[in-house]
Parts: sequence; C-alpha cells; structure tokens
Amino acid sequence: MSDLSRPRLGVVLTNLGTPDAPTASAVRRYLREFLSDQRVIELPRPLWWVILNLFVLPLRPRRVAKLYASIWQNGDSPMRLILREQSRKLSLELQQIFPQADIQVLPAMSYGQPAIASALDTLQQAGVEKIVVLPLFPQFSATSTAPVYDLVGRWLAAQRNLPAITILKDYFAHPIYIAALASSVQMHRREHGDAEKLLFSFHGIPEDYERKGDPYPSRCRETAARVAAALKLPDDAWACSFQSRFGAQKWVQPYTDVLLREWAQSGVSSVQVMSPAFSADCLETLEELAEENREGFLHAGGKSYQYIPALNARVDHISLFVALLRPHLEAHLHT
Repeated sequence: MSDLSRPRLGVVLTNLGTPDAPTASAVRRYLREFLSDQRVIELPRPLWWVILNLFVLPLRPRRVAKLYASIWQNGDSPMRLILREQSRKLSLELQQIFPQADIQVLPAMSYGQPAIASALDTLQQAGVEKIVVLPLFPQFSATSTAPVYDLVGRWLAAQRNLPAITILKDYFAHPIYIAALASSVQMHRREHGDAEKLLFSFHGIPEDYERKGDPYPSRCRETAARVAAALKLPDDAWACSFQSRFGAQKWVQPYTDVLLREWAQSGVSSVQVMSPAFSADCLETLEELAEENREGFLHAGGKSYQYIPALNARVDHISLFVALLRPHLEAHLHT
C-alpha cells in the first residue's frame, strides 16, 4: 500500500517491441502489428495491404522465428529482459534520489507486450497523475519515437481525467550518453585490443523519409562524430553506416554490409562494430550485426570482426536515464 502523503510519479521506459515467442505464429502477430503502422511503412495503404498479407506475412515469419530462436534467452527475448532490468535498476536509483516520492517505473513496448497503454492504465489506476515517458531511442525518428507519441495520444483521447504527461524526444548528443558509448569502446579494447576500423552501424530508414524531413540520419551521424571525437580517433579510423534494409526502395547510405565487404576487399583486416541506435541488444544487433555481417566481412577477406554490445543495463546507461528524467521529475514534484 502506497503512502498517500507521498507524491506519486510515474516513469514509462519504452522500446520498440518483440514477439512473445520465437515461433512463426508469434512473429506473424508481431510483424502484423509493427508493419501495419503507417509511421513505419509509408506506402499507399491498399498497395501495402496486398504486399503485407500476400507476401510478407505468409513468407517472412518462419525465417525470422528461427533467427529469434537463436538469440532467445531464459525463456524470453533479450530486448524485453534488458528493458525489465533497466526499469528495475532505474527504479532503485530514483528511490534513492527522491525518497520523498512514490515513483513507479514501468517497462513498455510500442508493439507487443508489455503495451504502452497497459503501463499507462496501471499508473492511472495507482493514482499517478504525473508521468514521464522516456522512449529509449537515442536518435529521434518518425519510424521509432513518433509511434510512442501516437500511442500515448490515443490513450489520452480515451481518458476523462488526464494526467500530466511529458515525453522526452531523444538524447543523441547528451554528454553522458556520448561518454557511456566511448567508455564501452574503451572497455572492449582494453580486453580485446584495438582494431583498424570502428564502425558505428545504425538501423536504417528509407532515403525518402530523410528527404521528407526525418532528422534521424543526421542525428546518427552527429552521435558517431561525437563518440569518435571523445575517443580521439582519426578520420580514417571510423565510419558511420546504416543496416537492416527492407524492401526494394533506396535506404540511407552507406549500407553496413556493403561497407564491410568493401573494407575487407581493400585490405582492412580488423573491425569493431557498435550500434548506438539500440539501447538494448536485440535481433538486429545479436544476429544481424554480430553474426550475419561478421560472416560477410570474413568471407570478403577480413580477419577479425568484433561486436561491441549495446549499453543495456550498464551503470552509466542507468545514470543517463536518471540525468534525463531528473529535471522533469523535480518539476512535477514542485507543481
């Protein structure tokens, strides 16, 4: 039972989503929800309905389910396990900083479970009227962060007594974020040694989205440049690229897999790769980046390929969340 004399605040940590199980049926449900969002796929709805229902959903889930099965851990997906661990650690930190308040920290997903609407329902039922939503997408994109705004907006539209809600846009250049990324590289290199090249690989978006005004690619490039500067890397020792293409349209370049092959063919023998767009390791990092692209680099003539894990539930990552949330929680406490 909460102490009614203590201010009640809520924090919702959100990530993209994951299937409930590494099975074709679970992956199909997840992909249907994810790929039906017009923020993600901007093709005309009738055309996309045909592609999605006649080609993507009948064919893709079985193959993707096998990939998920290869990374499934302790009966769940890494992304969901990490998100819960991040939420737990953040809750402990906030309890220490704000002993005068009752702060609930809940994990949520844009697609799949736990859903954002369910987290907001839980907070409202607990009497929380001041909520901060932190999307764990360091670089804002209309394809990732914007759906969080949409889902919160839909939930609000169905409420009568509205809570005060703050949504944080992103943190692509926050000094604690940059320092944490640089530290992760330094720690990896102390254990495994240096490499000729450091590649910052970000999840891609179609070129057309950037032309329409999506700031994501420029934010990715800025993050990479700031981390490289923090590491004092010369210009020829690092690069920024984009992975995870889908469909036939042109995506933001350079492509990660193409660049890695070009490096290997030009004589680069060792690379280390990290993906600062991901706040938690998931299918795109653990399978595509750590395994699939490794095979491509080595097959093209490279000798050493190492993946540097995402920040996940590291202490400095949780410290970043605290720094992002603290001013907003303090403002709520004072109002």
